[in-house]
Amino acid sequence: MSAISNNNWNRRSILQAAMGLAAAGGLAACGSNTGRSGGGSGKGLVQYFHAYGEAGVEQAVKRYAKAYKEANVTTQWITGNNFEQKLFAALLTDNAPDVFEFHPQIQMVKSGQVADLTDIIEPVKDDFNQADIKSHTVDGKIYGVRMIDDPQFLFYRPSLFEKAKIEVPTTLEELIEAADKLTTSKVKGIFLGNDLTNVDRPLIWSAGADTLTADNKPAFNTDAVAEGLKQLRGLFTSGNLLLDAPADSWDPSAFIQGLTAMQWCGMWAMPAMQKALGDDIGIFPFPKVGSAGKQSVYNGGWSMFVNAKGKNVEAAKEYVKWLWIDQKEYQEDFATSYGFHIPPRTSLAESADKLKSGLPAEGVKLFNEFGHFDNIGWTQAMIAAFWDVIANTVRKNGDPKAALDTCEKKVNAELKKLFG
Repeated sequence: MSAISNNNWNRRSILQAAMGLAAAGGLAACGSNTGRSGGGSGKGLVQYFHAYGEAGVEQAVKRYAKAYKEANVTTQWITGNNFEQKLFAALLTDNAPDVFEFHPQIQMVKSGQVADLTDIIEPVKDDFNQADIKSHTVDGKIYGVRMIDDPQFLFYRPSLFEKAKIEVPTTLEELIEAADKLTTSKVKGIFLGNDLTNVDRPLIWSAGADTLTADNKPAFNTDAVAEGLKQLRGLFTSGNLLLDAPADSWDPSAFIQGLTAMQWCGMWAMPAMQKALGDDIGIFPFPKVGSAGKQSVYNGGWSMFVNAKGKNVEAAKEYVKWLWIDQKEYQEDFATSYGFHIPPRTSLAESADKLKSGLPAEGVKLFNEFGHFDNIGWTQAMIAAFWDVIANTVRKNGDPKAALDTCEKKVNAELKKLFG
């Protein structure tokens, strides 16, 4: 959901998380788990959630927890932009959560931080989106239960397109041309996030490349990706790109307030956009880059993990099974009542009425046709290394090929640590 999507993490926090640093200040901000029933003795469980932006989510999460009768589940609702920093810091203490939401990351598996959940998922594995299963699997074992899939697109105002006499872009060149035609003295043509890192993986995929190969080798250092970076540099210097917006692109306010004619954002923001703009909203995938490219839709989302180093592992697994596998009513409520998300359970995705028509249905269609999922081997450190590429080439006009070569060396070093 919108507060922090997988592709919108605070840069400083992600670097600290990647290095496994535990900042003392993060512990204080997290809270000391005061009020935790049982304090890890088996009488209670603690779960960590980041602060979702949609109204009602916190109340829903706590309502689900209260309905669980086998343990007293306390929710730590972590506010601010550095959820992952606070989470990683807390996991190194005696006050670590029993259950926490995050994204599939292989270093959490390699370090023994997250519990194997194969036994609770296996009976219903075929009812999950198989790409979600794959993105949580290491050596045949499944770590984490996907809660929501969050496809991200470019949102646009059809009325402004009609006025400017432009068609929906399918290539990066067309997108840049459209941004130019849509820019006025009061409205920028496009908003891709305040530091442009939100479109890092869409750029790679739309250029026909990937983060890693199936056998865990770098796959992003291509001429097409380099050319895409050059084109984004041109957009950055054109004056048609909204920069330094009051909120980053996970928040739809820039689009709703008319600061931009197009915005990169997630499906979660559709209800807020529709409330403000009615039917004057459309979506399209990140356009293809180069002749061999293909449009792409980035699928973010959140998953629930069990702390394998906690004192309540089996009880925590039972709770996760109860809520995120057995309670389909709660799963659909979480996915569709506070913003639009796609349930990772195929049966729920097909039966959810709110996703069957209009803009949400178009989002599901684009997700199914162009969707890409994170690779569990593409770690925090690798993400940060590619963000450096964007900073050095798009924002600072560095040489794309040289920057990609440097990034590949860093990624190879991380892969050697993980896989030998």
